[in-house]
Amino acid sequence: MLASRMATISSAVGRTGRGIAAALRSRTGVAVKVAAAVAALNLVAPVAVLSVARKPADFFTFNPWLRRLPEYLLSSESPGAKLSFLSHLTIAWVSAEGAEGIDWGFILDVPTLARIAVTALLFGAYFALWSYQRRSVVAAPANAAGRPAGVLGAVTTVFGLTTGPCSLAGCGAPVLPVLGLAFTGVSAGTLAVFAAVSRISIALLLALMGAAVVWFGWRIGGAQPAGCAAEGPAPVSAADRR
Repeated sequence: MLASRMATISSAVGRTGRGIAAALRSRTGVAVKVAAAVAALNLVAPVAVLSVARKPADFFTFNPWLRRLPEYLLSSESPGAKLSFLSHLTIAWVSAEGAEGIDWGFILDVPTLARIAVTALLFGAYFALWSYQRRSVVAAPANAAGRPAGVLGAVTTVFGLTTGPCSLAGCGAPVLPVLGLAFTGVSAGTLAVFAAVSRISIALLLALMGAAVVWFGWRIGGAQPAGCAAEGPAPVSAADRR
């Protein structure tokens, strides 16, 4: 019984992997363009929103310490200490001066870059699979909402992932740009609640997008024989259309 279940799981994983690989090979351009667009959106939108809603950004810099990065990597510091330090390293920041110091500031660090990269790759894969599946099954009702849902999800990530480290300097908690602008006078505890809601909602969104990638991969993989290198969209079987 256990061996049979393991074989079934292995077969499903293999089928899903074949589907994802086939779609990415056939729609590499779609995946790259969408990933680049999502990454750019997540990097630019927070600064643009804050510049329009509050004050235009007037300062930008990369972390001056980055010049010493090669020296630090070659130092005698333990690998664990290096990894701990680099995993929270600030890369750059943007800010706008106010009447009493910094009016707002946006910080870009390693965790934020990692989240943006994962999000961009996930959405790139999603749209590549959606495009491949859409051309494989003409006018498939199940795919009618695929693109709008993906676009909405990509836009939604701007309000959570890119503001992880800080969005408004001095706020005391990471918050959403729009909520931060609307509720700058509330307590740090309320801002922390907004931050928690943001993290949870984005985690759920990415989980749903990941599930969609797996589902598309499983459907497409059903039409890809093991070891087959697909040249283009292959028709999906009648069973998979149900």
